[in-house]
Amino acid sequence: MDRHVAGWPSKIVYLLCLAWLLGLPGAPAVFAQPRPANAVTLLTVDGPIGPAYADYVERGIAAAAARGHRLVVLQIDTPGGLDTAMRVTVRAILAAPIPVACFVAPGGARAASAGTYILYACHVAAMAPGTNLGAATPVQVGAGPDPPAVKPGDDKPRQPSTLESKAVNDAAAYLRGLAQLRGRNAVWAEAAVRQSVSLSAEDALAAKVVDHVARDVPGLLAQANGRSVSVRGQPWRIDSAGVAIVDTPPDWRTRLLAAITNPSVALILLSVGVYGLLFEFMSPGAVLPGVVGAICLLLGLYGLQLLPINYSGLALIFFGLACMVAEAFLPSFGVIGFGGVVAFVIGALLLFDSEAPGFGLPLGLVGGVAVVAALLVGATAHVAMRTRRRPRVGALASIEGSIGEVLGNGAGEGDGNPTSGIWANVGGETWQVTADTPLVRGERVRVLGRRGRVLLVAPLGQGPPAGKEPSTDGYS
Repeated sequence: MDRHVAGWPSKIVYLLCLAWLLGLPGAPAVFAQPRPANAVTLLTVDGPIGPAYADYVERGIAAAAARGHRLVVLQIDTPGGLDTAMRVTVRAILAAPIPVACFVAPGGARAASAGTYILYACHVAAMAPGTNLGAATPVQVGAGPDPPAVKPGDDKPRQPSTLESKAVNDAAAYLRGLAQLRGRNAVWAEAAVRQSVSLSAEDALAAKVVDHVARDVPGLLAQANGRSVSVRGQPWRIDSAGVAIVDTPPDWRTRLLAAITNPSVALILLSVGVYGLLFEFMSPGAVLPGVVGAICLLLGLYGLQLLPINYSGLALIFFGLACMVAEAFLPSFGVIGFGGVVAFVIGALLLFDSEAPGFGLPLGLVGGVAVVAALLVGATAHVAMRTRRRPRVGALASIEGSIGEVLGNGAGEGDGNPTSGIWANVGGETWQVTADTPLVRGERVRVLGRRGRVLLVAPLGQGPPAGKEPSTDGYS
């Protein structure tokens, strides 16, 4: 097969991977399908509020409005999430051209932290029995763990820093403003931020934090029917009687973004990507490690750029990976590699704040990746040490007893001996050889010794002549 034709499969693989990555921002087909106008859209958020779910809610509201639906029901169960993603979601709800109802469900679900802000922003707020909301105090992602509230030996509580006070005051004002906009309990909203208080569904209804308590979505639609709300400053009467419920779960794009924006997955992708490229550099032409490594590295970097990270930790991670890669090419016998493992572990611990809901790096994962990296570094150092102890190519101890093949008949060296001036391939090198018997092209011979730069050989199966030992002149 022509080499240009044979190279097309790998080129097609690269082009398909590039097209797939570039196609990530496109809208999925699930939002483009026509739906009946006499319906409501049901969006489901089950997990930490991150860039993936913020994009999902934003596109879902826009698609529901474009299809002429009467209402969007946002069913949530979240421990919280990122402040940036929460604010994107809240802006999409406030700018929605149709009402949005937030429903904390099913039983046992919660709308903690960022979920509380989203619930307060919606036109209708509802909870299922056995659910809760609150604990809306902001957590600084990437800033490291909070210092203790009381210092050892000191009975006075620690005063919050200026940065902490600014974050809490900003969050309290933000949630209080949403409460005033929707006519809900603003006093409790501020307490949820400053004191991290929480409420059950029944208590939230009694405190006028939510509007309804319903067991399921049809029950919520029945209670919300006829309710008057304000949409973009204009009065809107909700008509949800007899409407069809169009369930629009997260599509493949949302699930993919949710996976790669998970800090644990992003760290694993980053590590696998670097190791894949390393194996490709060490074995050029393998193609598969390079393709997989490039995809994983790009996905890992894409996930990290969507997350608020500590850049000092990211720099330490890249420095550690660079040291582990350098270990494969530099004769440091593990010193650089194990130093890279230490830098990688420290960087991973600093990369995210473990207290951020759903966006921390578990110590077990960091330890596991570090152990795998240390094993790879140890294996590389072991191979380097064995290579160092191996006799160098060309030394008599490494070539004696080797099998070679005669390359051609020689014309002699002027001494009249037809067995001299013959060349043979021994150990991948071309040597001048001599023997006590005539040799022919293609004949296999065994090395008996060496005299200067000439090997003493004998046809395969024939040992050294009786009473005669191979000799050398000290060359190595």
